[in-house]
Amino acid sequence: MSTTTTRVIVTGKTSKRSLSPRQRPEGPAVRPGQRSRQRKETLAGYGFLVPWLIGFFGLTIIPMVYSLYLSFTRYNIFSAPEWRGLDNYVRLFTNDPQFIQSAQITLIYVLVGTPIMLAAALVVAMLLNYRDRGAAFFRSAFYAPSLIGASVSVAIVWRAMFAGDGPVDNFLSFFGINVGSWIGNPALVLPAMVILAVWQFGATMVIFLAGLKQIPRELYEAAEMDGAGPWHRFRAVTLPMLSPVIFFNLLLGLIGAFQVFASAYIISNGTGGPAGMTNFITLYLYKRGFQDGQFGYAAAIAWVLLVVVAIIAAILFRTQKNWVHYSGDNR
Repeated sequence: MSTTTTRVIVTGKTSKRSLSPRQRPEGPAVRPGQRSRQRKETLAGYGFLVPWLIGFFGLTIIPMVYSLYLSFTRYNIFSAPEWRGLDNYVRLFTNDPQFIQSAQITLIYVLVGTPIMLAAALVVAMLLNYRDRGAAFFRSAFYAPSLIGASVSVAIVWRAMFAGDGPVDNFLSFFGINVGSWIGNPALVLPAMVILAVWQFGATMVIFLAGLKQIPRELYEAAEMDGAGPWHRFRAVTLPMLSPVIFFNLLLGLIGAFQVFASAYIISNGTGGPAGMTNFITLYLYKRGFQDGQFGYAAAIAWVLLVVVAIIAAILFRTQKNWVHYSGDNR
């Protein structure tokens, strides 16, 4: 019988005395040399992080905070910022019809171009997924435009293709469709921009293809045995299993569409024409800041764009539980 039990029987009281140091469980002993080595490894890890931290704070955090301050000021780079409070933001939404038009055009471009691009990338990825011969060549061929799609040279070529008497105009004229220059037509210049965005689906297609390769073939075989046709297999197997990849591509596609600049600048010669139909928010921001010298106002536009993109991303993350299915999820 232990000492504690004997004390309870005799006195009726339980001893509250803690265990002696010799009775306490001890963890593995850490040698002084090992502790010194761990400290050196920790310092070395932080040392490797220093260049990234300098770039993160010096090129991202500090400029963002300063631009937020400038958005509440009147600043033209030649004089000190003059505090104006919310004047820039009030002007944006109440006294700047060009900004409202720019926001509408950007929203149309995002809502139309992004789904079409995702659909085209998914269709091509599914075709390549069922093709073995020449698949590597076609993957490279479809991926190449995404590497150069945002370059100035491609925008110049695109402008020449859709100009009057260009290849597109001549091709359509051969079938009796005379539309003239797409670039100078307010009704056609935005579709030309959307086509350019869709043409750059290569990177999205590769991600879709990687996702399709991860879907077990047994699921398709089981669905086929149950009598499911191609459309039902696509709806019941492909889309649910591919939903995390769709979510990822949708999020990146929306963010990238809001940031379109180079192609709009080249196609419109920096004017945003014709009739302001290529005056996307990023181009309008550039014009207000670097052409008119209204850097405080341009900073306000940039922060409005950031908030809009953040809200859309938050909505996507909030609603993903309703349509995104991860492996092992019981929903």
